[in-house]
Amino acid sequence: MSKKKQHHEEHVDESWLIPYADMLTLLLALFIVMFAMSQTDKAKLQKMSEQFNIIFSGGTAVLNESGQSSETSNTAMTITPSNSEVEEGKMNEVKQLLDKEIAKSGYSDKVKTSLNAEGLEIYIQDAVLFNSGDDKVLTNISPLLLDVSKMLKSLDNNIKVVGHTDTVPISTGRFRSNWDLSAMRAINVMSFLVDTGGLSASRFSIQGYGEQMPKFSNSTEEGRTKNRRVEIVVVRKYPSAAGKTIKTN
Repeated sequence: MSKKKQHHEEHVDESWLIPYADMLTLLLALFIVMFAMSQTDKAKLQKMSEQFNIIFSGGTAVLNESGQSSETSNTAMTITPSNSEVEEGKMNEVKQLLDKEIAKSGYSDKVKTSLNAEGLEIYIQDAVLFNSGDDKVLTNISPLLLDVSKMLKSLDNNIKVVGHTDTVPISTGRFRSNWDLSAMRAINVMSFLVDTGGLSASRFSIQGYGEQMPKFSNSTEEGRTKNRRVEIVVVRKYPSAAGKTIKTN
């Protein structure tokens, strides 16, 4: 009995074709999506390119939700000054005007202005305001005080009027001491600025220091002359924008 030959057929494993076909399908879908995106975004890409050109040329642009932009120029941007800077500018402007009027009136050696931490100060020696030992404002200083009143109307700050004397004692039927004299001189200067100059009385306060706060040595006649003074101080509302800088005429 002859033996039958057994034949074994070999089959190629084609299971890899399925994931390969899936991968090709996915790649085709990806290319289709990318192609579609490149076609629909041409306009947006062009706009973005234009906005970058604006930015790098010195302007600014902001894209909104629709892809459109609003453009602003750096040159059009402004910085709002602080309250202290605005106040400093106004006081400095008034100071410059006062300095011109003081020079024009011939009182530059006896009337000074300064900008300091407290505010705008107008220093007036008593010789141009009063007779010796008296508190009545002299008529020859009236034009300058009227100019001061006019210029201070442009500011809405409070104002202090401060009287000072030297160390020479005074005792008369009118003034018991230098305290009385300094206070009455300050009151009368304030009254002139209000009654004749037209400034609001609600802005004012009065101080009289007698000889207690000298700016110069009372050991010399020159020092005593400079210490007999009235100061008109426009008080700052805000800290000085110039820091510790003090400007004087």
